Amino acid sequence: MDDPILIWGAGAIGGILGAYWAKAGVPVLMVDIVPDHVNICATEGLAIEGPVETFRQVVPCVTPDQLTGTYSRIVLAVKAQATEAALVQLQPHLRADGYVLSAQNGLNEHVIAMHIGAARTIGAFVNYGADWIEPGRILFGNRGAVVVGEIDGTPRDRTRELHTLLKIFEPDAVLSDDIWAYLWGKLGYGAMLFATALTPDSMTENFADPARGPALIGLAREVMRTAVAEGVNPKPFNGFDPAAFMPNAPEAAGKQSLADLAAFNAKTAKTHTGIYRDLAVRKRKTEVDPQVGAVAQIAAGHGIDTPLLRRLVELIHDIESGKREMSVETFHELTKVLT
Repeated sequence: MDDPILIWGAGAIGGILGAYWAKAGVPVLMVDIVPDHVNICATEGLAIEGPVETFRQVVPCVTPDQLTGTYSRIVLAVKAQATEAALVQLQPHLRADGYVLSAQNGLNEHVIAMHIGAARTIGAFVNYGADWIEPGRILFGNRGAVVVGEIDGTPRDRTRELHTLLKIFEPDAVLSDDIWAYLWGKLGYGAMLFATALTPDSMTENFADPARGPALIGLAREVMRTAVAEGVNPKPFNGFDPAAFMPNAPEAAGKQSLADLAAFNAKTAKTHTGIYRDLAVRKRKTEVDPQVGAVAQIAAGHGIDTPLLRRLVELIHDIESGKREMSVETFHELTKVLT
């Protein structure tokens, strides 16, 4: 295909993909809603910083109102809650034979498929550490698992092409016939990450604290139970072991996975989650509803109670609205659910 890859959202995920592809000579065009970021990316160049690699790369970038033309490959890299609005804007620019790849957290593939059709929707799982610091600057804190797959499980030429493109950025990228297994695994890990953002402490400090372990393990167990009800067998990655949080798993297995997660996150320059940055730095709403809240709704449909997930959503909302502060005491509002 001769047309550029269109990346919708030039933040932590999309910006790094765009910079690496442009650096490798892959035609790419990014779209973002922050004019200053757009201008710097397209003129001075997007600065990728951190221990993995540091470089500056000019990447063609426009705001949505400046975008023209149609594209066969669109990578959607916006926050989960912005998915539907982004789809409305990008659909006129999607070719009839084109597709959208979701490079997001959550189960946004379902939303995309409802808008453009399942046959035009591809899933991806990304777990590398990155933060949008300010216009024109993105921290690349650590490498992590990167997986791509068709949502019906059948690899196609287009998925193999995407896999090749992703290996430019992450040499160990995986082409999977079960992308849902990775997406549900990330939801289990993600629920725990939302819990770490209830405090000002780093991810590693949260995972290493024995007093916080029961609530963290309980959150992952609720997600895994829901995944099983959905007919999904989540896969492990980067220290997160889904088997350790299955209903009949021994407590020691959960503790070991927390220790592995603490060790994995101790190696990154990204010490806190993007959720933490949304709450403490950028002062904006998080993805808690389309991620944690969505799992709780799916669980309810199976008759599964998820008191920890529901309480976590409430606590994040309280911090977003200023009713609570980020603190260890706020975290232990989760622990109270277990008593």
